[in-house]
Order: sequence, then C-alpha cells, then structure tokens
Amino acid sequence: MTLVDELAESATSGFTAVTEQPYRYVRTTLSEPDWRRYPGWATVTESEWRDPQWQRAHSVKNVGQLRAVVGELLEERFYADLTADQQQRATMSMLLPPQMLNTIAPHHEPNRHGLADAFYADPIRRYMLPVLSDREQEWCSHPFAERDSLHESDMWVVEGLTHRYPTKVLAELLSTCPQYCGHCTRMDLVGNSTPTVNKARLALQPAERQERMLDYLRTNPTVRDVVVSGGDVANVPWRRLESFLLRLLEIDSIRDIRLATKALAALPQHWLQPDVIDGVSRVAQTASSRGVNLALHTHINHVQSVTPMVAAATRALLDAGLHDIRNQGVLMRGVNATADDLLDLCFALQGEASILPYYFYMCDMIPSAEHWRIALWEAQELQLAIMGYLPGFATPRLVCDVPYVGKRWVHQVARYDRTRGISYWSKNYRTGLEATDVDALSRVYPFYDPIDSLPAAGQAWWRANCRGPGGTRSVAPEGLVR
Repeated sequence: MTLVDELAESATSGFTAVTEQPYRYVRTTLSEPDWRRYPGWATVTESEWRDPQWQRAHSVKNVGQLRAVVGELLEERFYADLTADQQQRATMSMLLPPQMLNTIAPHHEPNRHGLADAFYADPIRRYMLPVLSDREQEWCSHPFAERDSLHESDMWVVEGLTHRYPTKVLAELLSTCPQYCGHCTRMDLVGNSTPTVNKARLALQPAERQERMLDYLRTNPTVRDVVVSGGDVANVPWRRLESFLLRLLEIDSIRDIRLATKALAALPQHWLQPDVIDGVSRVAQTASSRGVNLALHTHINHVQSVTPMVAAATRALLDAGLHDIRNQGVLMRGVNATADDLLDLCFALQGEASILPYYFYMCDMIPSAEHWRIALWEAQELQLAIMGYLPGFATPRLVCDVPYVGKRWVHQVARYDRTRGISYWSKNYRTGLEATDVDALSRVYPFYDPIDSLPAAGQAWWRANCRGPGGTRSVAPEGLVR
C-alpha cells in the first residue's frame, strides 16, 4: 500500500468513526407562545396583543400585577421569594411587557401545580424577574462592584454624552425603558429607584440635553460613531427621536449611527407601528444619501425571546432601509453560559430573524450581580466552543468590558491569576478621564471573577481581605488598587 493509500484509508476511517459532534444543528421554526394559557390573559384578542399601547398599559410592574396574570399557577413561595428580592436586593424595579413575560416558561402546560418550578428554572425569568434565592449568599456583590461600573457618567462631556473611545460616543437620551433587566449595567441611572438603590437623575430637559450633545459633536470632528441609547430609544417619542437623528445626520463627521433598543424583543409591537416604520424609512434614506451606516442594536439573551413577531419587526426595519440589525447579549449563569445555549440563540437570530450575532458581554460588576457573572476562563472556553459552527460573519465575539479600558476580546487578557480571579488588561487609547495621564497606556487594569467561582485558596484569600455579607471591601489588598 502506498503512502497516499494509507493516508486516504486513515482519513476515511477517522471520518466514519466520528458519529457525534459536540453540538448538533437542527433548524427550528420560530413560534409565538400562546398568551391565553395564563388566566389574566385568557380573553385577550390577537389585535389587543399586537397593539403596542395595550402592551405598555398591561406591563407587569409589581408582584400584585404578576399575580393578576398568573394567579394560582404560581405558588406563594415564588411570590414571597420575588417580593423579598424586590425589597432587599433588586437594583432594578419590575417592568415586563406582556410580550416578554409570555416568553417565560413558554412550553409549560398550565395546571395548579408545578409552574413555580418552571419559573424558577427559566432563563428569561432569571434575569427579568430575579428572586432572592437566586442571589449568591456569601458574595452577593463583589467587593469591587460599583453602581456605575464602567464610569460612563464620569466621562460625560455634556449630560448624557459619554466620550469613552477616541472616535465613538454614547448618547443617553433618556433614563427609561419599556422593560427593566435585573442585570442592567446602567442601574445607577436607568429606571425607578428601588428600596436599596436611590437612582441618579438626568437634570436637563430632553431638548436642551440633545442640543448640547449636538453642539459637542459639531465641534469635535474626531467623533464618527454615535450610539443613540438611554434607557431604550423605544421610549423616545418617534418624532423627537427622528428630529434628533436628522440633525445628527447633518454633521459631516458622523459616519455611523446605532440605535440601541431591547424593545425589539421585549416590545416588537412598537417597531411594527406604521408611523415608526415610515419614520425609520425617512431617516434611513437620508443616511444612505449621505453615506452613513444606520443600524439597530438589540439585546437578546436567550432563544426563547426570538419569536415570529420579533422576526417580523426585524424584517420590517430592514425593509425600511436599516443597514444592519445586530445583537449584543450578556453572558449569564443560568441563562446562556453554555455553548448549546449560545449556538441555539445565534442560529435563531441569524438564520430565522435576520439579526446578526455581534457581541456577548461578560456581565458587568454592578452590585448584587455575582450569581449572574461567570469567570474569564469560562468565557474563553465558550468562545472556543462556538467557533466553527456559525458563518464567520455571524460568529459573535465574547468580550469583557473592563473599567477604564473598554471592550476587549476575552483572549486579549495581558495576564490572569486564576486562583484569586484577577485578570489584567492593557489598552491603546485614553478615555475621556485620562487626557493628561502619561501612564494611561502603560499600566494594566484589573477585572475580577466572581469569588464563588474561585478555588478554595482563592476564596480564602478574599475572605481574609474583605468582609460583610455583600462582599464589602475592608481594605485594598496589595495588587488590587487601580
């Protein structure tokens, strides 16, 4: 037998011996869960369900309203657990449009028993309706957690306009959303105050805030990319949003505009309104005529959120002229932190709903978030695990948003102490806080794994240096000072 024959036989035998892949793709048709399975929605018509004003008016804002929808299908232990979290730990107030609540436990057959177990286990429930028993008991908050963990407000050049990157800014037009996610990185500003968090507030009137933003951008031509966010732009009256976007498009240096809205998944009815679609078309035509890329960025964390109505809203927006619709999810334990979960979601996004998987962020270091966060090494393993299945252009990058640094791919870490869970990161630009800092580009900046994910030696080290049930920092151990 020649060498060529041996290699051919080896390759063939190796191929036939492989019967299973780590992940197996099967195309799954999107489905809209039947909202009538819940007692409070048993008589809701399809026309009501498709009405964005009905959705907003019937959003669940407290435990009593949840009880009115679900009733005795949930046991008292769940309601008590949810109430306790709202009173003791929640950094975000409760707000779920019916569309989003309907994607929790979508395939559970209602009966008098067992829905609580399905609710407890459900990935969307885990970040939209956190309960006290979810929280990490010893280290509910990391000792270095901060309310504005990315220091966005510290980098405001005018109120609401964060100039963090050399060529990009974040424009926070408002501080409300149609839905409030428990893990919100802007928990310091967005939403209503909770019993444990007295929120910051925007002081300027919307028109004055927007005018100051535009003035800054007119006089700073190095900025080419504007993320228009909040809050959620779905809560900005369309005419006001359109006016701001058209004035933004008059600035010659602006080449990219990105609209940020989780409501594409939580309230797709908003984006399907004829007046909104017509408005998007007007702005998109203007953007195209000026060579500006107009895109929409959304935030979908689990495949259950990708329904036919979400796909319909996406296609309507693309048909109206948006350049792209991209997803920026967040990696969270119990939600999507497995390769199967991420791949299921990405195939539904890209293959069924025309949404490009873009980023998955490691959950930021805000208070009471340790039960969601994963370690850096876990994110690195996830990035490797999802490679090779999706088209290259639709393979999301897993990133760590490092305070004072910005987004970094999880494998770009400079060094990593896995025992203590401290990673160190470098950067190649100065943020708005460091214009005169000569050492900004030569130092490294730390990020921290959740302490409960560390080996015993690492957990012992943190216990020796920190105290308090929430992980209160008692001293700044050597090597941890930024």
